[in-house]
Amino acid sequence: MTTMRQLVGEVLRARRLAQGLTLRDVSARARVSLGYISEVERGQKEPSSELLAALATALDVPLSKVLLDVSSLMEVEEAAELATVSTIAPNKVEVSAA
Repeated sequence: MTTMRQLVGEVLRARRLAQGLTLRDVSARARVSLGYISEVERGQKEPSSELLAALATALDVPLSKVLLDVSSLMEVEEAAELATVSTIAPNKVEVSAA
């Protein structure tokens, strides 16, 4: 399963690219080193809440929207994982009514 930090990185990179921004652009706006942002986007670093807020501001998107995007990706990943487990061992999986 993809880690949460990888999903955060995917969302941030997709937002940046959709706006036609470079890492250098976001780095200058967020006042965060270009290298560190690159590591976050590649899922190598776990961003703090303060860093996420700075990057969201630099990308001109509400932090809540970034987190919703991450949540949506995570939901898709979890559903795919559950479907895989269900096909491998259909009698071993319990689904709660959550």
